[in-house]
Amino acid sequence: MRGHTIVCGDDALAMRIIDELNNSEISVVPLQSPAGLQEAGISVADAIICVADDDAVNLEIALLARQSNPRVRVVARLANTVLREAVTADNGPGAILDVADLAAPSVVEALLELTTHTINVAGVDFVVSGATATAEGTLRQMYGDLAPVAIIRSEASAHQGEVIACPGRDVAVHPGDWTAMIGTADELTERGITIAKPIPVAPRERPLVARIADTVRAFRDDINPMFYRALGVGALLLLGSTITLRLAYRNPRMSWMDALYFSTETITTVGFGDFNFLNQPLWLRLWGVCMMLAGVATTAIVVAFVADVLLSRRITQAANRQKIRHLRRHVVVVGLGSFGIRVASMIKAAGHDVAVIERNEDNRYLSGATELDVPVIFGDATLGQTLEAARLEQARAVAVLTQDDMVNIETGIVIREMIGNPRVTPELHRPHVPIVLRIYDQQLGHAVGHRFGFEFVRSTVDLATPWFIGAAMGLEVLGTFSVGQRSFMVGGVKVRPGSELDGMRMFELSTQTRMIAIEREGTPVRLRPRRETQLAAGDTAYLVGPYRELIETLRKGQRASQPGKIRRRPTRTG
Repeated sequence: MRGHTIVCGDDALAMRIIDELNNSEISVVPLQSPAGLQEAGISVADAIICVADDDAVNLEIALLARQSNPRVRVVARLANTVLREAVTADNGPGAILDVADLAAPSVVEALLELTTHTINVAGVDFVVSGATATAEGTLRQMYGDLAPVAIIRSEASAHQGEVIACPGRDVAVHPGDWTAMIGTADELTERGITIAKPIPVAPRERPLVARIADTVRAFRDDINPMFYRALGVGALLLLGSTITLRLAYRNPRMSWMDALYFSTETITTVGFGDFNFLNQPLWLRLWGVCMMLAGVATTAIVVAFVADVLLSRRITQAANRQKIRHLRRHVVVVGLGSFGIRVASMIKAAGHDVAVIERNEDNRYLSGATELDVPVIFGDATLGQTLEAARLEQARAVAVLTQDDMVNIETGIVIREMIGNPRVTPELHRPHVPIVLRIYDQQLGHAVGHRFGFEFVRSTVDLATPWFIGAAMGLEVLGTFSVGQRSFMVGGVKVRPGSELDGMRMFELSTQTRMIAIEREGTPVRLRPRRETQLAAGDTAYLVGPYRELIETLRKGQRASQPGKIRRRPTRTG
């Protein structure tokens, strides 16, 4: 076998890549360990994709593959930033990618309710942005020559929520339909499409009185309940001693202040010597002994409980809870994995506050959260008290990003019940708060979104797959983004002589893709090419569309045209 692609891994991402390559009629050889590299035909392979859920395995296979075949395209998944940068520096053909980096932007856009995606194409910033139709008409009437990316049918439509990918410009749009168009910022603005920009939000400092109250509440909530009983016993002992000394102490007689002072120094065993029991009645001297013994025991217990709060691991949790009490309009992230910490860092970079919920107190990314100054609440996010500790009632959005699909679904349902059902928790009722669920399996994600009404379900597999496949095929993947529940991609390919794209006109392309630019040597980048524009060998074509259809179209720029093949013109216009 020659010219095949080797895929290493057995998780959902690896299985999806293998399926997509098989659908593209590319020969695939699965690999489970470095020992089978030669048997898999690395010396004659076109590409190797290392996407195991273990950086060590991926790194070893990538290095051995490059050593065995300097020309093979090596595409490896590495979550470790240090390793990724080191390997990228001398990788050769291929790419070193991180799933969290590839998928996190889509989650952040959903959390911050951004509908604008900026992607650089041949030095030109293209913007994908959307608008809601306010009148009946066609896309051509509304937006002229702008390239349509998608239409999402409104609630009034018979096909509510349907996503129409890359529709023709003459497709009818009805009031309430959401349309996504692509073009430069100036072109979109000229057509009345608002380009949303994330505005950094600096949290306002709370008043001093409110911060003091938060500190008192934090101490009250985090200290051992037995502390208050010990404190109560100490207070009763002090009160009883003060009354007893005021009434019974003789030579000299004591004022109330003297009695309180002497009781305090006796209970704490300070004994400055200004008062003593030497010349007092026997029973009062015995009372002094009892006070000293009881005072030592009570003081030791109180100090022990205070030390437990200040010197144990609970100090971190107490500090985190106090930080969270100051948060308003923050984003709650459930799950502190490589994906969760990446999302948290991007949200912080955009100027928004973040609170994290994590089960594992030994999580390896806790140091990263500390560097970002992100408070972490340890607990089970499926429990209401944990979510309340993260101030769910004040959150602007919630991202559920653990590595377990079932946990994410359960947590999402609990959160929706808390903030979306006024009968369950009326004080938390906020039905329009975005809830983003990370679901690995694409089909499960679509089913969950449809069945439970989650608008933002993001599959890391769905978002990352185009990048790995594109890099393995030698295609240029420039960006991925989501419209509704569908993943779109912007990519480019250099047209080879004699390939299927060589000599093809724009209107002959797939009806599921849109060409947005052509780069030809010696001429400026041509934006929004016309229907009659003909591609030629050496051109670099840039297109947008659903990633499956787009990758298939881009591959036509590499595959030799079949002799005698007749190209049929599609029925789409525009």
